[in-house]
Amino acid sequence: MEFDQPLSVFCTVMAMNTTDFCYLVCSRCEKTLPNEYISCKYCDPKFFNPGSSISKRLYRILVSIAASEEVFVVVMFDRVARVLIGCSADDFFNFTMVNPSAAVTASKLLEGKMFQMKLSKPKMNGNAQHLRAISVTPLCSDFTPAIKTLKELYKDAISPSHQSSCSGHGNP
Repeated sequence: MEFDQPLSVFCTVMAMNTTDFCYLVCSRCEKTLPNEYISCKYCDPKFFNPGSSISKRLYRILVSIAASEEVFVVVMFDRVARVLIGCSADDFFNFTMVNPSAAVTASKLLEGKMFQMKLSKPKMNGNAQHLRAISVTPLCSDFTPAIKTLKELYKDAISPSHQSSCSGHGNP
């Protein structure tokens, strides 16, 4: 698919890669952190409130979509992926730790759903290789973010503290 300006497409989700759906960033500057580190080499820890987390997770989800007569992979970062999932990447990660099959189930819940997506070319400042979804709008008026259905499916396995943190709303 060739275009210079962001392109709006009507599409169907075919699949979602669930093996690596999020990454760690510094909660202050949002620079990417290696998975084994929780502190940022760019930020001084004294700027953080005591007891606050130095790192947080953001979404980076690869999704196969079908638009017109093409199937291709797009990457969805945090703001866009929250619309589909319905909670923060930290909350979803914690949910999948309690419910290991939840990410695969979320993918299955989203398969076949139709959206309008605005796509842009990959940024040329690194190793980006996939089109980037910069906005997503469900085409079904009764669309439910994945976490809301997952909470119903896994309700016996959710801890009371996690029930309040993952609200099921798509708002960031």
